[in-house]
Amino acid sequence: MDRVARFNVLAMSGRAVEAAGDVDVLLLDKTGTITFGNRLASRIVALPGVTEREALEAALLTSLEDETPEGRSVVELANARLSALGTATGSGAKAAPSKSAAAAAPEVATLVPFSAESRTSGVILADGTVVLKGAVDAIVAALDGAAPPELQTLSDEISSLGATPLAIRRNGRPLGVIELKDTVKPGLKARFDELRRMGIRTIMVTGDNPLTAKTIAAEAGVDDYMAQAKPEDKIARIRAEQADGHLVAMTGDGTNDAPAVAQADVGLAMNSGTSACKEAANMVDLDSDPTKLIEVIAIGKQLLITRGAITTFSIANDVAKYFAILPAMFMVAYPQLNSLNVMGLARPESAILSAVIFNALIIIALVPLSLRGVAYRAAPAAELLRRNLLIYGVGGIFAPFIGIKVIDLLITAIHLA
Repeated sequence: MDRVARFNVLAMSGRAVEAAGDVDVLLLDKTGTITFGNRLASRIVALPGVTEREALEAALLTSLEDETPEGRSVVELANARLSALGTATGSGAKAAPSKSAAAAAPEVATLVPFSAESRTSGVILADGTVVLKGAVDAIVAALDGAAPPELQTLSDEISSLGATPLAIRRNGRPLGVIELKDTVKPGLKARFDELRRMGIRTIMVTGDNPLTAKTIAAEAGVDDYMAQAKPEDKIARIRAEQADGHLVAMTGDGTNDAPAVAQADVGLAMNSGTSACKEAANMVDLDSDPTKLIEVIAIGKQLLITRGAITTFSIANDVAKYFAILPAMFMVAYPQLNSLNVMGLARPESAILSAVIFNALIIIALVPLSLRGVAYRAAPAAELLRRNLLIYGVGGIFAPFIGIKVIDLLITAIHLA
């Protein structure tokens, strides 16, 4: 727990750190984890037969009460474009009202907040007109198949660039698409390559459409991805991986992530996240950097291989020490056991005393190794096991032979002196 605290990660228990060492599947949210999470509107495109002003005004209405950075960016972009249209046409048309003025307009009767289930948000005007923005497939589903083919073509074009398309509709009429751009964090490919060398499979989870998810996944270098994922889909995927015998870790920050974070064997919540998510997790990252889970996993693996190395060394030590103790204990009754005295120890008394002294010294020598930990590098578990058996298994057998023999020689020399 102290080791992970040095990385500004609070672990609720030592068991959580140990479990991180056994993780072989890692689920990561796309927004804020793989990307910077500051999706901003870069353009608003009207569909054929729809004027740009219609599309801009509808996009503005849908984002009036959206306090997220992307919502505010839609308002700013729509206002800027409407102002430019008014100036360019020379019609004297007024620019779109500011957010504060538009929000107080009487025509907005009801706000439609975003939900993970509907994946849409917007407003209902006083005359009953419904103006919404949301995932393209959610908007198309609400149109009962009446969506023009250009909507899907435009959506695919935006998705292929790694951006997120949001469709706009007024009642049953689609008006256009908002393009939201996000940026993949630099250096992630190298981090995911390191996880791959550890034998850990990475899965990106996102609510975006499959084409956007595929593009971002390829750019980031993850092994797999889940598109259009709802909270229940995340839980189902984690349970499926666990049923196949995998230990699963997940990072999250929102209330929607809390059930999946709780279901995972290791859950890392962001300090900037909701209370529900932090309560569900068994680790909290004070810096809100989801890639910290890579360091936590490395510490957990180092903990496990350190424990394994010391155990291997101790067992090998015990096997070797029997060659000193058994002949000394039973040589009088069974002289044949003297053939086991391969170290050529002087006397039974000095043999037992040498073994006891060596045991006391080796325990003291192992304390710094236990605190520091065995050197760890990203590699599959089988390779690490072979390395530990070679160094600490073989070394644990030869060290007592050398150590006990040296101590026996010193004791004999002192006794004779």
